[in-house]
Amino acid sequence: MEYSIAHAAERKAFETVLSAALKKAQKNDDNGYVDLVNLAEKTIGNAWPKEAYARMRTAFGKDGKYTQYFDRIAATVDQKYIKDLFMSMVYEGAMCGYRNTQKMGKKLGVKIPWTILFDPTSACNLHCTGCWASEYSRQLNLSNDDMEKLVTEANELGIHFFVMTGGEPMTRKNDILKLAKNHKDCGFMLFTNGTLVDQAFCDGMKECGNIIFSISIEGNEEATDARRGKGTFAKVMAAMDLLRKNKLPYGTSICYTKANCEAVTSDEFYDFLISKGVLFSWYFHFMPVGKDTDLTLVPTVEQRKYMYKRIREVRGYTGGKQIFCMDFQNDGQFVGGCIAGGKYYCHINPAGDMEPCVFIHYSNANIHDKSLLECLKQPIFREYQANQPFNENHLRPCPMLENPEKIAAIVHASGAHSTDMTDPEDVDGLSAKVKPYADAWKPEADKLWAADQNQK
Repeated sequence: MEYSIAHAAERKAFETVLSAALKKAQKNDDNGYVDLVNLAEKTIGNAWPKEAYARMRTAFGKDGKYTQYFDRIAATVDQKYIKDLFMSMVYEGAMCGYRNTQKMGKKLGVKIPWTILFDPTSACNLHCTGCWASEYSRQLNLSNDDMEKLVTEANELGIHFFVMTGGEPMTRKNDILKLAKNHKDCGFMLFTNGTLVDQAFCDGMKECGNIIFSISIEGNEEATDARRGKGTFAKVMAAMDLLRKNKLPYGTSICYTKANCEAVTSDEFYDFLISKGVLFSWYFHFMPVGKDTDLTLVPTVEQRKYMYKRIREVRGYTGGKQIFCMDFQNDGQFVGGCIAGGKYYCHINPAGDMEPCVFIHYSNANIHDKSLLECLKQPIFREYQANQPFNENHLRPCPMLENPEKIAAIVHASGAHSTDMTDPEDVDGLSAKVKPYADAWKPEADKLWAADQNQK
């Protein structure tokens, strides 16, 4: 009860400052954004370094790039939706969620992630080259009861931020709306191909106030349709236009490959995304998962170096573009290396297997057999955490892509089994397949890391 009263008071304070900040933004008063930074520091304290708050205050200076960026959000996104999303996803999910999972983890003696990715279904209306779910059977679903139980147990551990992958989660659109309405104090990000977005779902989003899309795109029409099927690009554009018409926020999810790396980071492409209303972009390095994966799509070392520099340039406090970009692989240095294995996040596939990562298909535990807390204690997670960080150079964060000997050792030590439901991949074969890339990236990554450390 004491916690509930304190939480309610803190939530009310955050909501009050947020409302004032949005009103100031409408009046072109930049102080509103600084007020939010100050409140974030008060809420989560030293969970972030002090210099991070200082940098954010600087970024929100008069006529600053991110002042203009948030002005764009305030001008193009429904004000009520911004507020609802901030309360569910930012306040409850990121701020309180991170703080409370850390506290609960110490109390229970287990790492508790602040984000859980789960797949409502393995079904998909597309079949994209290189998708981590493309090897899954297409007959699997987490039931509504499964998802309700998962979110409820997660809430009890302090987790209020959820990401849905697949398969294509929007094949379960009505069930997702029901789940989101039942848990308005949680944030839900959907990684989707975008082809099933319709007005009815937009109306449901407005009622919930706690859903945001990351829409997959490969670049221009030719590149997107080549990987996702003819006509997909046109459907994605229609979805973007519909979301923008409804003043709903969204971003993109981009898998960069040897074929599209430069195209999806060009000035022209960013200008195009911004013109469509895109607010953020997740970038994912192509992962050679699955026995039949196309290794020719793996980016070259030079392309990896390019991505490291280009994403930092684009999202810099000055210059770049008015879009926030994150590179899942190259941004390891900002989160202490790999974040998987229950450290900050984990993945639950449509069969209920809890995996360390969406790209690492091995497990000892299933949510149908054990509680969420019991699954978080599984051997492969313990082995993961005992070895994290997998490398002191956080530009080589992954136990598979950059340190393949690690994933082999972890799977063997934990006794985890392959969770690939169509063609299980032996971990030694996976490790051997990735080793040439890891060996080639190491010297270049070490040079970049050394240069970065010398600049501090």
